[in-house]
Amino acid sequence: MDKYSHRERLELIFRGEKPDRFAVSFWRHFFHKEHYAEGTAAAMLDFQKRFDWDFMKINPRADYHIEGWGFKQEWSFNEFKKHKKTNFPVKSLEDWKKIEPLKLTTPSLDEHLKVVSLIRKKTDKNLPLLMTVFTPLAIAGRMVKDNRLLAEHIHNYPETIHWALEAITQTFEKFAEELRNAGADGLFFATTQWASSDLVSWEEYQQCGVPYDLRVIKAAGEDAINLLHICSSNNFLQELFALDYPCKMYNWESDDPTNLPLDKGFDLIKNKPVVGGVDHQGWLLHSSTDEIKQKIDDIKNNYDAAKLIIGPGCCIPPEVPFENLQAIRDKL
Repeated sequence: MDKYSHRERLELIFRGEKPDRFAVSFWRHFFHKEHYAEGTAAAMLDFQKRFDWDFMKINPRADYHIEGWGFKQEWSFNEFKKHKKTNFPVKSLEDWKKIEPLKLTTPSLDEHLKVVSLIRKKTDKNLPLLMTVFTPLAIAGRMVKDNRLLAEHIHNYPETIHWALEAITQTFEKFAEELRNAGADGLFFATTQWASSDLVSWEEYQQCGVPYDLRVIKAAGEDAINLLHICSSNNFLQELFALDYPCKMYNWESDDPTNLPLDKGFDLIKNKPVVGGVDHQGWLLHSSTDEIKQKIDDIKNNYDAAKLIIGPGCCIPPEVPFENLQAIRDKL
């Protein structure tokens, strides 16, 4: 029997105090259910009921952010297959100037506010809910078929990109605020491929990323439980941490050899907890349950429960066997 509720456990960790056990959370897509609000909510609730994670990262379809600007896709009804993208809003430089702020009544935004509301009504209030929201630059990145087009426009026509980023940011400032009213405790704020030197320089991210990121985070409220997920290879973890983004937790792909490994990141981020430790593309997916239990024992022996929340470096593949996740949950 746990001594603390999920919320109490996280609050202890946020204060740097040792909890009764390691906190843990995992997240994944359920492609076959995420094309309508009730399906997404049911998938998240079933996953939570099965594993009793310490916070729920609501994992909606990734492109809900841009459907209001004309993005189109064909739904997948296969649990393991992504939706098929059929139309992108931006095909040329001039298309960025067509991006205007959206209303919260836009169907895809309204749908995902409903997702949060449905989940909140059916969960214990002591379960923190984090809704997935991409950074404004990451949202812009989903509007193009090829990331290199946006990267080229940032390099050569930044003033045009700022036009679109302003519209995106205004939209998601309002959305972040309304998420809290719907029952979310904060944001799972994801940079996707864009806080990375693979596509932009740090100077460019300081101009086209940071100021817009901070506005959306601020809109979620001073008391929000925000997690900053710095995705992709060659990421800007060290630079973003130095700016002290207003988030409670940091998460990144520490098993990617181009990024800081977990122990180095752990040493860097001294005043906030890290979510990670699990190689979601490696041993989580491919190891036996006995091997996984040994991996979790190693993590517990080498890290401090007051600073590490056990989790993946990114969204886990849907092919990860449930018994592998259960093996982790059983070791806590």
